[in-house]
Amino acid sequence: MFIQNFSPFSGQHCETTATGNLIKRLGIEMSEAMLFGIGEGFGYIYWDMKNMDFPFLGGRIKPDLLTHNIVNNLNLQMDVQETSSSKKAWENVKQNIDKGIIVGLKLDSYYLDYFTNKVHFAGHYVAMYGYDDSFAYLVDTGQQGSMVKTSLEHLAMARNAKGPMSSRNLSYTIKKKGAEPNLKDVITKAIKNNAIDYINPPIKNLGYKGIKKTSVEIKKWFERSKNIEGDLVLTATLMERGGTGGSLFRNIYRDFLKECLIILDNAPLQNAYNLFTEIALMWEKVSKLIRKAGETHELLYLNQASDILLELSSKEYEAMNHLSRIS
Repeated sequence: MFIQNFSPFSGQHCETTATGNLIKRLGIEMSEAMLFGIGEGFGYIYWDMKNMDFPFLGGRIKPDLLTHNIVNNLNLQMDVQETSSSKKAWENVKQNIDKGIIVGLKLDSYYLDYFTNKVHFAGHYVAMYGYDDSFAYLVDTGQQGSMVKTSLEHLAMARNAKGPMSSRNLSYTIKKKGAEPNLKDVITKAIKNNAIDYINPPIKNLGYKGIKKTSVEIKKWFERSKNIEGDLVLTATLMERGGTGGSLFRNIYRDFLKECLIILDNAPLQNAYNLFTEIALMWEKVSKLIRKAGETHELLYLNQASDILLELSSKEYEAMNHLSRIS
């Protein structure tokens, strides 16, 4: 069973790609950057727990919340289903596909057949548009191949995986519930909400304070790691392409602000955009230095990354402070 006349939404980040496919099916077409911004997705977390092999850098708000914000801000309705039963989970998806409704799934990318980099990450999202007796047909990010497939057995394992950021076989669908709101009002509200949350983190490992914490902790990574090259090169790769850390999301948020400037003539917005053009490039330098530290085992490069992170903490606070005053 396949959804007819399906045209995929292509993106760089998994959750905006998955949700972008669902709302494109409703006739709502926006860039990935606009979806990310309307979803109030900009953020940062330095996450390290005793049961983790290596710290996790997150450059966005927590999983699930981005799609909830998109849905709420665009006056849409989302139906979320979770269950501990793999059989029930499959029925939840199958029933929607059979009705011609594309489904968003949250799962662990480790089990997906087309993933060549086998790392457990249970906060990954895909959109599902079809199935047959052996395979599920999915839309993933552009770097993962966009329109892909995985075995039904491996899909079930991915959806039922346990661990950090996992959900109980979570699936979701989206539908319209009323008139579309004015886009200018939507982006103004989303920018302001996101900025206020970012500059007022409840704990020190979130927001600009989290980046400052990272600038301290990164100097200890050689001691923290059991596989210096593997851990640091993977962290750099995820920052550049996988959606964690800062590089990818700072590029996306910069592009969002650029689109907003076409709609809003606003001085704080212009100031923030100017800062983000610098910020995005600085995060790319950080990821390159982390990679180089992993490849050479030279602490010098982590110390250089630390200095840039300290500056990034101040610059991101300044940029989001400008946006908190948008009107």
